[in-house]
Amino acid sequence: MSDIAETVATPAEANPLLIAWQTPDQTPPFDEIKVEHFLPAFEQAFADHAAEIAAITHDPAQPDFDNTITALERSGKLLSKVSAVFYALVSAHSNPALLEADKEVSLRMARHWNPIMMNAVLFGRIVQLHDNRATLGLDGERMRLLERTYTRFHRAGAGLDEAAKARMAEINERLAHLGTTFSHHLLGDEQDWFMELGEADREGLSESFVAAACAAAEERGLAGKAIVTLSRSFVEPFLKTSTRRDLREKVYKAFTARGDNGNANDNTATIVEILALREESAKLLGYPTFAAYRLEDSMAKTPEAVRGLLERVWKPARERTLGDRDALQEMIAKEGGNFALAPWDWRFYAEKLRQVRANFDDAAIKPYLSLDHMIAAAFDCASRLFGLSFEERKDIPVWHPDVRVWDVRDRNGKHQALFYGDYFARPSKRSGAWMTSLRDQQKLDGEITPLILNVCNFSKGAEGEPSLLSPDDARTLFHEFGHGLHGMLSDVLFPSLSGTSVFTDFVELPSQLYEHWQEQPQVLRQFARHYQTGEPLPDDLLKRFIAARKFNQGFATVEFVASALLDLEFHTQAASASADVRAFERRELEKIGMPAEIAMRHRPQQFGHIFSGDHYASGYYSYMWSEVMDADAFGAFEEAGDIFDPATAKRLHDDIYSSGGSRDPEEAYVAFRGRDPEPDALLRRRGLLETPEAA
Repeated sequence: MSDIAETVATPAEANPLLIAWQTPDQTPPFDEIKVEHFLPAFEQAFADHAAEIAAITHDPAQPDFDNTITALERSGKLLSKVSAVFYALVSAHSNPALLEADKEVSLRMARHWNPIMMNAVLFGRIVQLHDNRATLGLDGERMRLLERTYTRFHRAGAGLDEAAKARMAEINERLAHLGTTFSHHLLGDEQDWFMELGEADREGLSESFVAAACAAAEERGLAGKAIVTLSRSFVEPFLKTSTRRDLREKVYKAFTARGDNGNANDNTATIVEILALREESAKLLGYPTFAAYRLEDSMAKTPEAVRGLLERVWKPARERTLGDRDALQEMIAKEGGNFALAPWDWRFYAEKLRQVRANFDDAAIKPYLSLDHMIAAAFDCASRLFGLSFEERKDIPVWHPDVRVWDVRDRNGKHQALFYGDYFARPSKRSGAWMTSLRDQQKLDGEITPLILNVCNFSKGAEGEPSLLSPDDARTLFHEFGHGLHGMLSDVLFPSLSGTSVFTDFVELPSQLYEHWQEQPQVLRQFARHYQTGEPLPDDLLKRFIAARKFNQGFATVEFVASALLDLEFHTQAASASADVRAFERRELEKIGMPAEIAMRHRPQQFGHIFSGDHYASGYYSYMWSEVMDADAFGAFEEAGDIFDPATAKRLHDDIYSSGGSRDPEEAYVAFRGRDPEPDALLRRRGLLETPEAA
């Protein structure tokens, strides 16, 4: 995509977003799309969609499934097409002009959708069908779509009086602006900060880390230097291995202060306003809190159920963590350190403790986890489980030279999807890792195959050297590819039910379940090969890696659950309680007994999951809710005695990966497993039912 400094009007005939794409598989022509194309394309898309909605609303015929629900599914094709490209670029390859356009688009998007989702006449047609659904002779997928459509409109406020609708529209517009502001602030702080590493600053750092730091410097126009950025793929290994305690403190404090620096990118006031508006919107809809509103449409159903799960995990995780803390402090004392363990020390000394207890550290295995080999491992597991094959394509336009594309085919050789992988950190990309789509699978008007993206922030190797992944990075790759498979294997009729269009606390099941294969001995023996010699992972190192997997799980669980509990408290307590965000954070962490030596995985001002839009608001717990299922689900393969057991894999494909949102998630899980999930599977997987020595 070209970097354009200003947005100007573009004639429709010259706008690649408004014409049929003559590219392979009708993929977006990223090499032709410029920033100034987006606003005119959105204008046209909004107008087209509004006309389609008006035709449905004012159809003189009696409402039926086809003229109302199916017609809604067919509407907005241009808007979906333009939006998918726009938001993929905003997240993965932005520039100042694109971020400026994002502010305008988010406002216009809210103004477009508000009158649709609160259209009383349209909702009346949907209500009539919903009320008479038992008499319509609908199959399972159509019945599910009708129920989901009714729920979506009802929860958007379509049944409110006119005054309440007007206020809800104002709230939605403001929240759209605030969510965009939050993400731009966070990106701004991440782009602005880096720390140069002189020769004396590199003690303890691996050759591969320094090579990645040099590549990051070159990416920022600092050729010949080495830098640490605020990408988690830099921060985590630096905190684990740097012997320079002063620099660990500097990096840690910068990382945990993103969005909370009292500068132009500070997110504190944004959070306060978001929480107040969410509370008001929930009350307009008749709910006591935003969490009550949000969780009603989830597997969990209530804040109490979420709190019950989190507290059940919190207690053993905290106890494990306190024991580990004492062991780390003892290690510091033995080394002659005259200081108390601090948050920037934890990872460093935990690595030392792991070497003592399990004779293993990440640096030992990292040379065996090259990015290309882990991609090949993810593909091979998908081939053995689901019959998929992957062939790299060089003819598909991409948004950055680092992006790779694969043609995905099913076991019969039929085209299934295109898969885009954008793996390396860069200043134009927001932090984290995610899966999204440029086009969703559907069969409403012919076989539409999906275009699926995985975006990560791994450190790039030096020129001519591969990118080497930490075990956490390799797990992230499998996690996002699990989401990708959910999109690629989707086999539904309607676009609204495609792929990952499921409850938030179910959507992490396919991704987290797929992580299990990454750490299986037979997968590692085949694909974990030394990047220089090609030698396979030695059996001794493999055994030590497997033995060490549950080490430090108290820490990992505490940092996650603390964030999830804070998310829940933000959205269950009155918004006025968090008017001082920092005080609220301190108070809630004190209440649960958060160890001072550990920070939450996401402090509020950088908690994009819940404040850059509301997809995970009151829903960060979802990763753990899904983990109960994924830990239990992998047990089905273990019980079969084969991690690629064909019969179990077929059920997994049919009941979980391919069914999208076409069935109730609890029903889907039971169909696969034959029973409800067993909650203690999560604690066993994390080693929290065992003693530290056993872990």
